[in-house]
Amino acid sequence: MSVSQLIFQLVPRRRHGTSSLDYPGRSNASATEGRLVPVFTAAIAAIVLSLYASQPLLGLIGTTFEVGPEMAGLVPTVTLLGYAAGLIFLVPLIDLMENRWPIGLTLVLMVLSLIASALAPTAALFLVASTSVGITSTVAQMLVPVIARLAAEKDRGRIVGTVQSGIVVGVLLSRPSASLAAEFLGWRAFYGIMAVLVAVLGLILARVVKAHRPATGLQYGALIGSLWKLIREEPLLRRRVLYQFLLMAAFNIFWTAVALRLAEPPFGLDQIGIAAFALVGIPAALIAPFTGRIADRGWSDGATRFAHLSAFIGVVLIGLPTSGGWGLWEADRFPWLSLAALAIGAVLLNLGTVADQVLGRIAINTVRPEARGRMNALFTGLFFLGGSAGSSLAGVCWAQAGWAGISGASLVFAFAALIASSANWHPGTPSVPGETSTNL
Repeated sequence: MSVSQLIFQLVPRRRHGTSSLDYPGRSNASATEGRLVPVFTAAIAAIVLSLYASQPLLGLIGTTFEVGPEMAGLVPTVTLLGYAAGLIFLVPLIDLMENRWPIGLTLVLMVLSLIASALAPTAALFLVASTSVGITSTVAQMLVPVIARLAAEKDRGRIVGTVQSGIVVGVLLSRPSASLAAEFLGWRAFYGIMAVLVAVLGLILARVVKAHRPATGLQYGALIGSLWKLIREEPLLRRRVLYQFLLMAAFNIFWTAVALRLAEPPFGLDQIGIAAFALVGIPAALIAPFTGRIADRGWSDGATRFAHLSAFIGVVLIGLPTSGGWGLWEADRFPWLSLAALAIGAVLLNLGTVADQVLGRIAINTVRPEARGRMNALFTGLFFLGGSAGSSLAGVCWAQAGWAGISGASLVFAFAALIASSANWHPGTPSVPGETSTNL
């Protein structure tokens, strides 16, 4: 018996009130709307808290291990690369095994990875632990297809959008929570706190996750091999991956470097100030359920282009207060105006990236029902490669060209996303979630 199976069997499960699935007279849709959706949403938010936490801590981590910004920039890079690898090689297990087994085991390994991050004595070991944190954080994506499977078709967009808001909240709160923990307790304390939180979370999920064994009939090797077939046969998947890959690259270039910029003159913000700035991303969490409703109405086509335009305008704004590129003024001359431009630009970039991600996730969860785990893994894993590339580029751009380099690189990716979606636009053609024609 595995550790995850032991945990899931030892933790007592309530016979009444666990979910409406326990009552034969109630529907699956009622179950997801009643108890499972808020539980899964909160769980996913907590799991992904550590995914981007290293970004505002790069200066402190670099000082601890005595490494420069380019080396410190590898921390979010390897974390996201690990996340992408876990999405490709771990999340598809949901289509192969009884779902409680991979979820439980991955949570156990995530706790161990977070403890290793908190205690790592060298930069090399911390990079290894960060990679493992990224890999195991993919347990959040194992929960998305589980809830999508339970949802009624007419409500799937709204429900997936609501659960997706948990991912958004976790990502957006990861930076301010890490900054605040570092300010008062030290950066290592954040990872220790996360280890305790995820351990408690595992016990909670053990009480509410229902057993389900998919009927794929595939072995693991064939399951992984089928991923390429899905990419080749699903043009919708390829398009949605491309859009989000480009936006995530722009998103991570900005968020990886912005803490470094805010710590410099004329801003000179401490960890509390950087945490406060990170809160400007919170409105993006509100857009996720709203975007899901838009998709349910068949308006994904226009919403996609609006999301890309929002991200593009946001990147233009963050580049205004620079000493190079298209900067219209020197940040030193107008510090408050510069900070406002950065904040508004961050809001628009976050809104555009999150809205596109929700639309893409809804679309890929409405095709190939027998392969939802793999479709979700491919979509998220491949676009996270864009996020990893953005984090890696951020260190180089910052070292070589400062904020002008950061804003310029972000602009290239955001503009490419806008062009890509415009090329697939067919005005007047209705769009619905999961449609495989080119209007998505």
